[in-house]
Amino acid sequence: MASAGIVNIRRDVDDKFYRYRMPLLTTKIEGKGNGIKTVIPNMVDVARALSRPPTYPTKFFGCELGAQTTFDEKNERYIVNGAHNADRLRELLDGFIDKFVLCRSCKNPETDLVIVKQGRSEDIIRDCKACGERTGVDMRHKLTTFILKNPPVKIKKGKKKTGTGDAATGVGGGGDHTPDSGEGEVMENGAESDDELTRKIKAEAKDLNNDTALAKEDWSADTSPEAVKQRIKALEGGLAGVSIAGGDDEGSDDGINSPYAQLGKWVEEERDDAEDAKTFIIAVYKKAEELGIEKKHKSVLVLVQALFTEDVLEEIPKYSPLFAKMVTSEKHQKSLLGGIERLVGISHPDLIPAVPKILMALYQADIIEEEVVTQWGTHVSKKYVDKDVSKKVRKASEPFLKWLEEADDDDDDDDEE
Repeated sequence: MASAGIVNIRRDVDDKFYRYRMPLLTTKIEGKGNGIKTVIPNMVDVARALSRPPTYPTKFFGCELGAQTTFDEKNERYIVNGAHNADRLRELLDGFIDKFVLCRSCKNPETDLVIVKQGRSEDIIRDCKACGERTGVDMRHKLTTFILKNPPVKIKKGKKKTGTGDAATGVGGGGDHTPDSGEGEVMENGAESDDELTRKIKAEAKDLNNDTALAKEDWSADTSPEAVKQRIKALEGGLAGVSIAGGDDEGSDDGINSPYAQLGKWVEEERDDAEDAKTFIIAVYKKAEELGIEKKHKSVLVLVQALFTEDVLEEIPKYSPLFAKMVTSEKHQKSLLGGIERLVGISHPDLIPAVPKILMALYQADIIEEEVVTQWGTHVSKKYVDKDVSKKVRKASEPFLKWLEEADDDDDDDDEE
């Protein structure tokens, strides 16, 4: 993970399906002698992932190191006086996350800082959007004085949607406290248009899915008493962490023991022992169904990472019936493409040159549509990987996008004739 510049926000969690991620903090030493200083080039992206102003973690470093800090917000320069190596600042960032980001109750990073007045005094509260708990921070820490003088900016509701978690707006959880650069999920239109597209795609995909050989198999859940009992238990576990906000993949259902993590781990454990691909992918679907996430678009993201290996080009035909069944909307297609980004950008960077062939295989299997993949290929996004990786993957996709464009031109010529 670290080698690709992306880490889990909770670095003690060794789970690649963990939703909340952030860029790996980087440092640059400048100056000499008494003028030596440590610049943190990607502090804005790190802070955005944590839903905190970049001044907060920078000031935290200064408090912990006994060093002066300076902020040039206009030019996005955040500086700690003195020479400090990256590993030391990463350790301190873990401390900041523990003290000022993670919910004390559920250890989820999807929190907002709220200042509450108690008579003449003021307290700083972590308001958790996952479990609903409001837990206080240690007001003895020097950073609290800075936060009280520089309170967090409230985000106005109804503005452009910024993803919660999974690399959105910097690959972390929560909202964005800074104006978006336009490089995030700009491609996401409003909810109404998405719903309309979803209905249309589902209607068109219904016949396609019914025609697949796999769709003719019995996908119904096992109704034996033991299976029913197991399904109820899984459903209860899933409902226990559902966010009030609702929506697909929102809230606390993405933790260490989330249904998505359970699905991913189960697939990885069973994948290599499966003798028959057809039987295995039916079992995968039933597992997702047991966990209550067979219709969620994030399940597609997880399955891409769990099923595919460096032999992805050979594996796509094997698993395409499963994805043909589960990819039923534009959001599902975007999650699938996000999974491909992570697969080739993080897990197997050597596969980046093979991106056109991967996209061609998915396109010919009728899993991704021309409009969606073209929009994806022309809009850099930090939703699933960091910006540099996103650019590399999309750059590699250009031959396929060009082929799509030329194929359209040929069709237009034929129509004119």
